[in-house]
Amino acid sequence: MGKFVIGIGEALWDMLPEGKKLGGAPANFAYHASQFGLEGLAVSAIGHDALGEELIGQLEEHNLPYHLARVDYPTGTVQVTLDAQGVPQYEIKTDVAWDNIPFDEELRALAKDCKAVCYGSLAQRSEVSRATIQAFLDATPVECLKVFDINLRQNFYTKEILENAFRRCDILKINDEELVVIARLFNIPGLGLDEKCWYMYKEYGLKMLILTCGTNGSYVFHEGGMSYQVTPKVEVADTVGAGDSFTGSFIGSILQGKSVAAAHETAVKVSAYVCTQKGAMPTIPDNLK
Repeated sequence: MGKFVIGIGEALWDMLPEGKKLGGAPANFAYHASQFGLEGLAVSAIGHDALGEELIGQLEEHNLPYHLARVDYPTGTVQVTLDAQGVPQYEIKTDVAWDNIPFDEELRALAKDCKAVCYGSLAQRSEVSRATIQAFLDATPVECLKVFDINLRQNFYTKEILENAFRRCDILKINDEELVVIARLFNIPGLGLDEKCWYMYKEYGLKMLILTCGTNGSYVFHEGGMSYQVTPKVEVADTVGAGDSFTGSFIGSILQGKSVAAAHETAVKVSAYVCTQKGAMPTIPDNLK
């Protein structure tokens, strides 16, 4: 079994109203998985600029190992505005470093030593990073858990990219809004959310499908049936990174040998806690693990 739990894709700065915060789902995922005693690692690319240097500094501050290629594009940024409910709206800059992650021998070696990897649709908007992510997934060992946390953003996805990503994953994570979009795009039958989820579970030969429905709870569809958890009511500071913390702690718990139901319960508690904290990478208290 490989040793690394890797998030591959975008590494960027969220330009929030109160200042900039390290962002990008892959680093958030790897960070939260590493809180469960696993070797988390973030894979992306940065520019030859001050933002790139600061990004490295932040990852080191969070004790998160990384493989960040230096490329001739600016380090990624996202303008984030929060609405009255504290829900973020994103304006994601294009033609940036993480659109141009090169696939090299060092990355191939990391793939071969990978225990679980999480990837999304956003970093596959460009041909270069898409090819790198696909090559990385194809180089992982058979037993490596491949997690597709879909993360639909703006218009940065196509049916073909999504289809390819579904076929390569063992675990799909999707939210209720994304499921509506996907069902329309792929003509997925079924009236209820659960019917659509079971259809996708079977269609793509998944080991698990995780559906999050915001305040309406979350579901994990798996061979043994379906796990449901209520979303705890908390005082929300911001929701940035909450979904990634859910995925990271769920996979971390599964790799620790927890049952699906126990891993699900842990993921819900951790993501609720992250909502009460500013930023995507707070330290998780031991009692939540």
